[in-house]
This record gives sequence, structure tokens and C-alpha cells, in this order.
Amino acid sequence: MNNPFSFLTEVRAELTRVNWPTRKLLVRYTVLVIGISIAVAVFLGSLDFLFSFLVENFLLK
Repeated sequence: MNNPFSFLTEVRAELTRVNWPTRKLLVRYTVLVIGISIAVAVFLGSLDFLFSFLVENFLLK
């Protein structure tokens, strides 16, 4: 780490060895993450609605 130039050279060499995903794989993973995020949001929203309904109708009356 004493020589920044050699560090950057090593970083560049390391980045050439990285196995980068293809565009098709990147799109597939992105859609998967968005789909799981929406499913979790719907699940948590429905639980929130259910618990709010139960509290309002059975505990606050």
C-alpha cells in the first residue's frame, strides 16, 4: 500500500479476472429481487391491515 500506482495496477488486474454476469442474467436477478420485494411488501401490508383490523374491532371497543 506504499505505492498507490502499483495498488491501482493490481486493482485493474484483479478486475479483469472478475466473472461479470451477462446482461440476461443481470436482468433476471433484477426482476427476481423486485418480485421478492413486492411479495414481501404485500405480505407485510396484509399483516398490518389484519392486525389493525383486529385491534380496532376487538380491543378498542
